[in-house]
Amino acid sequence: MTPELTYLALAIALFFVIVLVQGYSGIANNGGMAMANARDNLKPPTIFQARMKRLTDNYRENLWFFAPLVLIAAVAGISNQWTVLGAQIFFYSRIAHAIWYAFGWPYVRPLLWLAGVIGCGMVFLALFGVLV
Repeated sequence: MTPELTYLALAIALFFVIVLVQGYSGIANNGGMAMANARDNLKPPTIFQARMKRLTDNYRENLWFFAPLVLIAAVAGISNQWTVLGAQIFFYSRIAHAIWYAFGWPYVRPLLWLAGVIGCGMVFLALFGVLV
């Protein structure tokens, strides 16, 4: 398995953890039985629960950029210093972004998001031979 595919697998594992935390926040706010039912009459979300929902949505949106790029690189047999670095930047920036977002710390979160986008851009440019 290429390093890029390893980082994709790790990124999916991180997404799974984020979804679990989001689910736990719903159970903590509404109880397990309410969350196991149709969820028609739930309490308003807590600040943390709403934040975790936004984090989950944000992560999903960004994974849709990263995953296809890594899979295209794998199918095309492209793996070089730039694709590996781009995958590393994406993965580690998403860890930092998730932590920053979960705690609600200001200002740096958009920069961490941008770092992930730059990582995707590096993989994209390597696919077309711009970064060799």
